[in-house]
Amino acid sequence: MEDVRPGGEPEWRPPTAEPGLWQRVVEQLGTAVTVLDPAGRIIAVNPAAERLLGRPAAAVHGQDLHDLCHRDPGGSRIPRERCPLLRALGERRSERGDDDRCLRGDGRLIPISWSATPLTDGGGSAGMAVLIVEAAPDRRGRRKRAGQAERAEHEERAARTSALEDLAERLTLVAEITDVLGQTLEVDEALARLGGLLVPRLADWVAVDLRVGPRQVHRAAVTGPEGRDARQEDWHGHLPSNGEAAHSPLVQVLNGGGSALQDPPDVDVPADSPLAAVHSAFLAATGATSVITVPLGTGRKVTGALTLVRTDPARPFHSGDVDVVSEIGRRVGPVIDNARRFGRQRAVAEAMQRNLLPPLPRHGRVQLAARYQPAPAGSQVGGDWYDAFSLRDGTLALVIGDVVGHDLTAAAGMAQLQGVLRSLVWDRTESTGAVVDRLDGAMHAVTSVPMATLVLARLEGPDSGPWTLRWTSAGHPPPLLLTPDGNAQYLEAGQGLILGTHLHDAGHRPSAAVALPPGSTLLLYTDGLIEAPGSDLGAGLGRLRRHALALVHEPLDTLCDQLSARMPPGSTDDIALLAVRLPGPRTWGEPYATGCAGRAARP
Repeated sequence: MEDVRPGGEPEWRPPTAEPGLWQRVVEQLGTAVTVLDPAGRIIAVNPAAERLLGRPAAAVHGQDLHDLCHRDPGGSRIPRERCPLLRALGERRSERGDDDRCLRGDGRLIPISWSATPLTDGGGSAGMAVLIVEAAPDRRGRRKRAGQAERAEHEERAARTSALEDLAERLTLVAEITDVLGQTLEVDEALARLGGLLVPRLADWVAVDLRVGPRQVHRAAVTGPEGRDARQEDWHGHLPSNGEAAHSPLVQVLNGGGSALQDPPDVDVPADSPLAAVHSAFLAATGATSVITVPLGTGRKVTGALTLVRTDPARPFHSGDVDVVSEIGRRVGPVIDNARRFGRQRAVAEAMQRNLLPPLPRHGRVQLAARYQPAPAGSQVGGDWYDAFSLRDGTLALVIGDVVGHDLTAAAGMAQLQGVLRSLVWDRTESTGAVVDRLDGAMHAVTSVPMATLVLARLEGPDSGPWTLRWTSAGHPPPLLLTPDGNAQYLEAGQGLILGTHLHDAGHRPSAAVALPPGSTLLLYTDGLIEAPGSDLGAGLGRLRRHALALVHEPLDTLCDQLSARMPPGSTDDIALLAVRLPGPRTWGEPYATGCAGRAARP
């Protein structure tokens, strides 16, 4: 935002627009413009303000505007607590003053009227733009509006003030769009937010066309007036090829041309290509009288085109609007590019992760079910995983884990860790703690995983019972044991360090064991199931326990489906869930469940 002058003094640049836009629009105005920081200090003035204040820009930079020159009609300094300008600055709202005085650098006291508009940057306050107009006093010290010439001058100044206030609002809109769109990585959500910010503040209709191939165009979003659902119109989807020879502004913009402004005569020009014909039909259906079309992106990197439509002949777009909308297009283009790139990477990572999660084995009359739920839209796919497989001695191994990282890196690391663990545990009868220690020692040598948590468990016992669960946790949330009599217990024993800490002198990881009653249900899960924004871990564990108890007598598939559905929204993490149910007196003779692709299925 700032540059540095040769003398070391920062040179202010407008927080809401490129310097070129500020220079083209503001510095050429005849109306005095002063920009204040949130503390009321002057950080920029245009040449007209230098003339009105009687001071060069270098002399006023960093000065408190109120103390420097703001005075009441009698020439006295206004107490700060009663100054309407300072109150407006503190409350971030617009304000006007019509009967104040300005103390110039030459000592003269001149009557002024002023108008202040707040500026924002990245969602926070960037200070305020203050417009100052000199007024002609009469003998009583009040402004005099006498004669046609003075009235005309006043009207001209009022028009300039209004125009600059409008510009300040639009520059603030640019910053707001940049801030809001930066909060999402979903293309559809970003475009919906963009339309909501532009309609009706700047336009009556907004259309966004994205390039999806060398000559293919997709109309991704249309936003219209409130109460008229643009999705009901046949304006979305793939559009005809954008032939380069066409003279349509939309075609030219999509092919790398500059921004275009269409006044009423230009809007009705006959279409000269299939794409132009579709777009002209859209303009006719909306009743367009003035249209701006700008590229999304800059230079050779044109992601698409942004079209703004106004339908009131008395309010056409002008060249200043083109500057502002072009600035919006330059900022929106990279946001859309990033969102599309993220979406492609997320889809690959999610597909890879789902394909790497194993089918569940058949293990006598023990029922198994598992679920994997990717992170919500806008979040990154994580490294959550589960596994279940029969060991050489006939016992059942159960694993739930979470690899640190996101997207393809985490998915690949999860697959590596899964393979290493299977090879270490398959033919060994040593304790689960010893196996996890060996996994920790080998992890950095044979995988790319930096850190991970997991629970490794062994379900031991004949098909008719009794059963014993032996397990070790490497920094993972504790398993939850549900019994048919309505009890729920977190298995908090067997806790050790997470994988990848390199704390070899901390001792060996412990193992734990518990007898499992017939008909009991064991839940292994990742932290996405218990974590929610604004809630601590204890509250999440309590919610899971309550919901699981309410579902303990439901079929295992139903329990798994309902658990994730009942947890509070807002989580930004993946969820992996592995459920095991032992046969009980009421389940003798029932078919067991098998799993495939992470979901339990009955034969």
